[in-house]
Amino acid sequence: MDAKLHLLKLSVGSESVEGLIDWQRNRSEQRIGGRYYHLTRMWPRRQAELLAGGSIFWVIQGLILARQRVLSLHEVTGQDGIRRCGLVLDAEVVRTEPVARRPFQGWRYLEAADAPADLGGARGGDADLPPSLMAALAEIGVR
Repeated sequence: MDAKLHLLKLSVGSESVEGLIDWQRNRSEQRIGGRYYHLTRMWPRRQAELLAGGSIFWVIQGLILARQRVLSLHEVTGQDGIRRCGLVLDAEVVRTEPVARRPFQGWRYLEAADAPADLGGARGGDADLPPSLMAALAEIGVR
């Protein structure tokens, strides 16, 4: 049995995987030990499973398009005094097969068996397609 568990999260404001990468590397000041962290209000209760090799899968423009491995969880206290969870992420953003996903708030658990596969080298050119075209292809089963 695979002990890995993943998170699913909307990348609000991102138009593309490149936009997500740009935000994390160049515009965000959220860093712990030099690594980008994504701030979330809720602490994952299933953290042991998540930290056993799990990733955060990013939904961009209605499609799961990429993932990043979750390296650790850190408590971050904001200026408002509220404690939150900082999901420290690997710098490598791995593109995945596009899978349509409806909007939701917060994050959701994603079982390893339900996670989309990473794009292989032969499918690497998919990254150049607009999200709307990738969504149409995913909808008809051509991924």
